[in-house]
Amino acid sequence: MSTPNQALAIAALNHQSNLTKPQGSLGKLEELAVWFAARSNSAIPGRLQPAIVVFAADHGVVAEGVSAFPKEVTGQMVANFVGGGAAINVLAREVGASLSVVDVGVASSYTAVTGCGAQLFRVPVRAGTGNLRIEPAMSEQECHKAWSIGLGSAQEGLIRGKTLLIGGEMGIANTTSAAALICALTDIEPEEIVGLGTGISAASREHKVQVVKDSLVRARAAGAVSAKDWLMQVGGLEIAALAGFYTGAAEAGIPVLLDGFITTAAALVAVKNQPQVADWLLASHVSDEKGHRHALAALQLEPLLALGLRLGEASGAALTLPLIQSALALHREMATFSSAGIANKE
Repeated sequence: MSTPNQALAIAALNHQSNLTKPQGSLGKLEELAVWFAARSNSAIPGRLQPAIVVFAADHGVVAEGVSAFPKEVTGQMVANFVGGGAAINVLAREVGASLSVVDVGVASSYTAVTGCGAQLFRVPVRAGTGNLRIEPAMSEQECHKAWSIGLGSAQEGLIRGKTLLIGGEMGIANTTSAAALICALTDIEPEEIVGLGTGISAASREHKVQVVKDSLVRARAAGAVSAKDWLMQVGGLEIAALAGFYTGAAEAGIPVLLDGFITTAAALVAVKNQPQVADWLLASHVSDEKGHRHALAALQLEPLLALGLRLGEASGAALTLPLIQSALALHREMATFSSAGIANKE
């Protein structure tokens, strides 16, 4: 597993102290530049080359009525990604990020017409997970296969020279799965974690809380202990792929920009499984989904933005990219006191 280069962090910090500004006057932008320097091959990193990979899969728990949308929407949205019409398509184009979508378990059939959108990879492990309230979401072998697909996607990013990886997700009912995972891995009660997801009513949320409670009781009785046990019992195929994606990024030494609630649940699984993964994670934003702050706190991450988002798809991470690129550009292109002939403080 790669580790951040502290010597480069110190060199970047020294560079920051010599730029033509009061020390610390750019606040978190300075911290971002130093963070990326420690995770690159230079104290003054170049412009990031980002890749966004959206993992898509269905969830058997949709049968419990925990989502405002039917499961068919997962496949329809994958087609929308490929056609170029989704929010993440717009944002990826805006920030100059490559975009691909990986179908690891969409249950319904869909026709994807190639347009100006994402590149599609169809590698379904199974047609959606089992209903986590009454049965394991997936087998150990299926969980491993989905994880390996995500790991391979991160390795592909390394081959393609990407210097920032962003994971996104699409899967109707996946906030239920994410909530169950966060509860299991933080010991926080479902009432504090379960949110409104796609926009369900308050009454439906109470039902969703009970579904998560039931799933946790069932999974504990089945012997769930480790992060991968919980992933198999109450996770999702796209969440397993994301956890593998983040693990692969850390192994390759590529920084990760987290998106929202579901991707943060996947990151929590990855970190509980292999703690060194945490060194490579940066939180883009905190969403409006109820438990996201708790999940970020468990990872000891502070989000850069709070915009009231709850879309997923990697949209929040994409919106944060210009801020990060600006932080690195300032670090890279500002004059130093000596080069500008400006007197520094005594």
